[in-house]
Amino acid sequence: MNVTVQPDKLTAKDFASDQEVRWCPGCGDYAILKAMHKSLADMGARPENTVFISGIGCSSRFPYYMATYGFHTIHGRAPAIATGVKLARPELDVWVVTGDGDALSIGGNHLFHALRRNVDLNILLFNNEIYGLTKGQYSPTSRVGQRSPSTPMGSVDSPAEACTYALGCGARFIARGIDVQAKELDVLFRRAREHKGASFVEIIQNCIVYNDAVFESFTAKDVAADMQLHVKHGQPMLYGKDRNKGLRFNPQTFKIETVVVGENGVTEKDILVHDETNRVLASLLVALRPPNAPEVLGVIYCDPAAQSYEVAVKAQEAQAKAKGPGDLDKLMRAGNTWSVT
Repeated sequence: MNVTVQPDKLTAKDFASDQEVRWCPGCGDYAILKAMHKSLADMGARPENTVFISGIGCSSRFPYYMATYGFHTIHGRAPAIATGVKLARPELDVWVVTGDGDALSIGGNHLFHALRRNVDLNILLFNNEIYGLTKGQYSPTSRVGQRSPSTPMGSVDSPAEACTYALGCGARFIARGIDVQAKELDVLFRRAREHKGASFVEIIQNCIVYNDAVFESFTAKDVAADMQLHVKHGQPMLYGKDRNKGLRFNPQTFKIETVVVGENGVTEKDILVHDETNRVLASLLVALRPPNAPEVLGVIYCDPAAQSYEVAVKAQEAQAKAKGPGDLDKLMRAGNTWSVT
């Protein structure tokens, strides 16, 4: 008689390693870590089938605190290592944990290729707009005027926008969350894991030591409701304490503008309805930033491709193997050859 043994129901503690968590007290990474532990347990993930891969930076300590497989790799190269893991073991859930400095500076090239290839990776980018591990230098996402040890007079660089970059790289899943919003992060982690292909999740993360309160314009409790828009597919983009603020498309300027329902003849019918499969809409939403517009959070874009990169590679491998064993000697002598006399 065949008996199917159901795996034990796991809890958040089953995904937490025995290592002492070493981040600065009050760091947003603690909240993200706790949210991940709980999310993996709730979604039925298995530690033996899960891998966390990181580069260099404060966020990149993440694999030490997960009771899963993991690699702490080198600066910016986590997407490349993760691609190799996914190609070798496509059945595994592979997560990449990186920061704005790690992913968008030295790692920009590797992040680009992982996204454009559509490798089935769950990429989490912790964005605190600063280099925290190396003591507070400005990062690719730091704002103009940012004072730091490397920009004592204020940065003159135009900052990179993480989700805009990911969209430009061809990512088919783009989302944004905030470190302390555990329930919302749980939804994003689930959606990222369910998506077949490269998933990109930007997590707004506060660095309490070197860039504290940089996101206060939309994360502070007294303004959060009026400065955060949590989008959901098929629902009007309304926000605010009274749910009377919203986004409207202006065909004259071809831009999205903020409006108030009930003022200047605006009705709820004028409010844009979120369509997460619309790439053009996604490009407009990721460009909105406080203080002139709300911070757009949630799943901004999700339009799965026909197949992910590792699936296509494995299909080619199967075709090659179906032809039977090859002849290496014949291969080495095939094609263009010449003799040197």
